[in-house]
Amino acid sequence: MRLLKLVGPDEFSLVQVPTHNTLPYAILSHTWIHGQEVTYQELISGAGKSKTGYKKIKFCGEQATKDGLLYFWVDTCCIDKSNSTELTTAINSMFRWYRKATKCYVYLADVSTPGYNADIRASQSTWETAFRDSKWFTRGWTLQELIAPATVEFFSKEGNQLGDKISLEKPIHEITGIPIQALQGNPFSDFSIAQRKKWVVQRQTTEEEDIVYCLLGLCEVSMTPIYGEGKEAALKRLYMTVKEFSEDSSKPKDAKDSNVIFMVPFDRNLNFTGRETQLTELKEKLFVGGRTTKCAITGLGGVGKTQLILELVYRTRDKHKNCTVIWIPATNIESLHQAYLGAAQQLGIPGWENDKTDVKGLVQDFLSKKSAGQWLLVFDNADDINMWTAQSGFEPGSNSLIEYLPRNEQGCIIFTTRDRKAGVKLAQQNIIEVPEMNEDVATQLLQKRLVNPDLVNNGQDTKALLEELTYLPLAIVQAAAYINENKIAFADYLSLLADQEEGVIDLLSEEFKDDGRYHNVKNPVATTWLISFEQIRHRDPLAADYLSFMACIDAKDIPQSLLPTGPSQKKATDAIGTLNAYSFITRRTTDLTLDLHRLVHLATRNWLRKQKLITQWAEKTITRLEEVFPDNDHQNRSIWRTYLPHVQQALISVTIDKDAKSRTELVRRFGLCLYSDGRYNEAEVQFMEVLEIRRKVLGVEHPDTLTSMVNLASTFRDQGRWKEAEDLNVQVMETRKKVLGAEHPDTLTSMTNLALIFQNQGRWKEA
Repeated sequence: MRLLKLVGPDEFSLVQVPTHNTLPYAILSHTWIHGQEVTYQELISGAGKSKTGYKKIKFCGEQATKDGLLYFWVDTCCIDKSNSTELTTAINSMFRWYRKATKCYVYLADVSTPGYNADIRASQSTWETAFRDSKWFTRGWTLQELIAPATVEFFSKEGNQLGDKISLEKPIHEITGIPIQALQGNPFSDFSIAQRKKWVVQRQTTEEEDIVYCLLGLCEVSMTPIYGEGKEAALKRLYMTVKEFSEDSSKPKDAKDSNVIFMVPFDRNLNFTGRETQLTELKEKLFVGGRTTKCAITGLGGVGKTQLILELVYRTRDKHKNCTVIWIPATNIESLHQAYLGAAQQLGIPGWENDKTDVKGLVQDFLSKKSAGQWLLVFDNADDINMWTAQSGFEPGSNSLIEYLPRNEQGCIIFTTRDRKAGVKLAQQNIIEVPEMNEDVATQLLQKRLVNPDLVNNGQDTKALLEELTYLPLAIVQAAAYINENKIAFADYLSLLADQEEGVIDLLSEEFKDDGRYHNVKNPVATTWLISFEQIRHRDPLAADYLSFMACIDAKDIPQSLLPTGPSQKKATDAIGTLNAYSFITRRTTDLTLDLHRLVHLATRNWLRKQKLITQWAEKTITRLEEVFPDNDHQNRSIWRTYLPHVQQALISVTIDKDAKSRTELVRRFGLCLYSDGRYNEAEVQFMEVLEIRRKVLGVEHPDTLTSMVNLASTFRDQGRWKEAEDLNVQVMETRKKVLGAEHPDTLTSMTNLALIFQNQGRWKEA
């Protein structure tokens, strides 16, 4: 395979890469103009720059560069069509090359956007008719170029992006008649050969045989092209090559053999979206031979680990017809034991019904035999590592669960877990982390879940909603369910999310039905992490303390120096590692600070409230901050600026005693640091609060009360509020005269402060 590389303005070089290359690259899809395409020979010789096809090559290179891709592929000049062997290889590899591409750019030479609007949805009416009539949709080879790549972006002849396969899904479906599920990347086994053949009926090719050859990738076969054999002969050879084709070709390929065990608790999720990177990585690890493959899928609760594995097992069934699939919920030892019993029964293992039998041992022995054939064993929600390392507990002398794992070079074991530490213990280095969705995939998921999918056409509200939901799949599905049930707009849901904390918790605690989740597990976002909180509290109390502390301060940019002191540095490191393993926090490598996931922050506060611990932890947090928050000495400026957002968040709490001495002292220092940073309005609020508390607790004549009045007067002075500053300073001066005497240094300082106010106003005589 050859790839192009942009080496300078209008200059390209060809790079030969292995067939199995893993270089990220972009790929061009377009319609040919006779005599105007740049050939391989012309690119090598430097000719062809005057041809209109050169503009498309230039466009593809520039767009790839914008997308951060060094390499790109264009069929006209990357294949030497004068070499019949190379041409045959290219025809049989074309589908795979498009599928492996990071991005596919569709260049529509007959769609113009002269008055291009960056908000493409707003201007869609100006180009949609031309888009629907584009010649590109009538050509044979562009069929696989539309279906094969995960990301397909459409561009006008001016190079302006019109949208992608996701955003334009509806019109593409209407134009082509291709099922939406096929456009979304569902396995070909969901569609019969007859169905796939229909997708090309209305299309045309220059060579009549190409209308058949362009189906090779879609039919998942290879075949030597013989130009001149004619369409019917080529079609006959295709039918002979596709062994699955028969008189009953309307039957989907994934009709399973009833003798093969497929023990999975959920139907296929037809709304499954994205995650192709993780699926590809998983499939590459399965059935590698020579050993039992183990792999752990980790990620934040609600990120979609179960749905990822659910899609994997159905794709595995499509590809490996004789593969036994056993799914075991590992939430607790009881559910796991019951699943083992069901597996032993389905496998027909003698003695499974005997109450005294070690059923896990039976399943282990059965699957460890070569005669068991190919199998895939899934342990879903393997979050509690203690359950796996301790004696399993059902039979006397039984082993730990890890020791019951079968060994067979034809077998694969996959764990899903919220705890990366557990994943490492179960699968060693074979860890695949599931991240939050990106905006495009999250939008697609949201759209699939809505009764009214057109709601996503409001791009601004859609983006705002997904940001609020942190692109978390569970939160998106829950929001869609609520929006569907109440028939509200995104703006209405956003206003609910902007409510007081208790109101947001109520919203995120709303139950909803989801067929792809266990019936005995809480679905809402606000409760999905409760089990994780309890596991952490029992396994690593210091990690639970850190989580509780962080729930009382700002969720972002948390310095580790703020955290309560642990028994040892190792214990503190382990505790932070535990929270990171559950994906509750992320580390910022640049400054060693931590970020707590925003929804986890909210859910932890809810958990503390339910445990009646919120006040206790708010008080502990204030005490800790009072210990570490510095005074306003300029040498401490970098420290206090880092701590300020966390002090501000902690002081918001309404559950603690506002008159407490430690809190009052923290508010005072907080105000002084704000003042030193020139944030006079904010400092005024803090000084006012301290003054009110000290008047109430210490009395109006106490020196600390008078100092608070001086601080408040300073903010008035620096804001140019002379009358208020003067009145306060007069009060302080008169009180100090009365209490301390006219010659006391503090009294004289008060007189100086008052004189400065007069001086700043030009009242020279009074000063």
